Amino acid sequence: MNYDLIIIGAGPAGYVCAIRAAQLGRKAALIDKQWLGGVCLNVGCIPSKSLLKNAEVAHTLRHRAKEFGFSFDNLQLDYSVAVKRSRTVSARLTKGVDFLMKKIKIDVHMGAAMLTSASTVEVTAADGTKQTHTAKNIVVATGAQVGTPPGVALDGKKVVSYWEAILQETLPASAVVIGGGAIGVEFSTVWNAYGSDVTIAEMLPRIVPLEDEEVSKELARELGKKGIKIKAGTKLESIDTAGAKVKVNVSGPGGNETLEADQVLVATGFKPNSKGIGLEAVGVKTGPRGFIEIDDGMRTNVPGVWAIGDVTGKLLLAHVGSAQGIVCAETIAGHETVVLDYDMMPRATYCQPQVASFGYTEAQAKEKGYEIKTAKFNFIANGKALGLGEGTGWIKIVTDAKYGEILGAHMVGPEVTELLPEFTLAHNLELTAEEIARNVHAHPTLSEVIMEAAHGLTGGYIHS
Repeated sequence: MNYDLIIIGAGPAGYVCAIRAAQLGRKAALIDKQWLGGVCLNVGCIPSKSLLKNAEVAHTLRHRAKEFGFSFDNLQLDYSVAVKRSRTVSARLTKGVDFLMKKIKIDVHMGAAMLTSASTVEVTAADGTKQTHTAKNIVVATGAQVGTPPGVALDGKKVVSYWEAILQETLPASAVVIGGGAIGVEFSTVWNAYGSDVTIAEMLPRIVPLEDEEVSKELARELGKKGIKIKAGTKLESIDTAGAKVKVNVSGPGGNETLEADQVLVATGFKPNSKGIGLEAVGVKTGPRGFIEIDDGMRTNVPGVWAIGDVTGKLLLAHVGSAQGIVCAETIAGHETVVLDYDMMPRATYCQPQVASFGYTEAQAKEKGYEIKTAKFNFIANGKALGLGEGTGWIKIVTDAKYGEILGAHMVGPEVTELLPEFTLAHNLELTAEEIARNVHAHPTLSEVIMEAAHGLTGGYIHS
């Protein structure tokens, strides 16, 4: 078949690119060797959020039942049911993507793709049969895979990645989580809520190390209250799986020690799926870590070859990949589009309490030469948060002291991931804290904390 564009990879970057291309009158095809929806819909973002909802309920029943007026004689928590529910949620969404592809007449070819030229892709199906398809444009959206520390081998049982962890129906009685980023703290939240003894070992000085330093401290404190042990500044030295328990040898501020657990989750980062798909033969340039280099329009150095999503290494988030997919399709079609500002993309972590942010931290803003002004407002003074029984956390806004430009926002607390769009929209429209403060927010809502923080930057807090 001959197409206007072929997209290799059917995750949130690839399938969104295909949809936008079809909307603009281009004939598009999707190729994927495993599934529609990619890692995100199948074994990542979506099923993990289902598990986190179960974890929230489990934590309430185990630790806060009396507060809410619940009582029972013999609480039974079946983790396997939570996993099965997550698979049902995932399946529904992937079927929805399949429906969309058929509705807008996007061809889907299942199999392993190999670029044989800048306009030709060979697809090998699971049964070994091959087909060759051509297109004016090839879009690489192959995503990324787990990157493991040197000397660490995943066996899928005692030492696992997020992939095995999200599919297993049994709960480890004890676990060591290597890495305190988003995946690490989210799985720690789930397992701890169901009663697992969880320890997080993070090599950098703090968990969620890419977030504002105050956010890291607040989250560490709250996870600690739940019983999750956190060892920051702690480097993995080796893993021994020979015995009944896994022995994790680490070195940290207190010297060397051995942690024992039933299971180890390795959550230390990702590497791109850029090898074995013909990029070298075609001449597509990659960086030192293997991520494909692109310009603002998602073009690679080879005319007619484009790249979007995690394989570019810009920001390994599903919504960023989707945004790249839209820009790519619009650029190919010659349609008006935008330039993405990766520094100002929303970032969300769904542990409990949640973490959400966009833009510069205080430290980053200062490094860039800004004279800054900040304000922070606590959820403990918010009626909706108290009604939910979730008064932990706060919202902090970072602004340019001279012009009032919003440089960043950093949040930890109940459902803060849902509060990000007001900040990113305000930044994109060049609104100031004064304009956010003057915007009337419904009462009682969590969003009032945004308004209060904005008031703190202008005329002064209202409820503090």
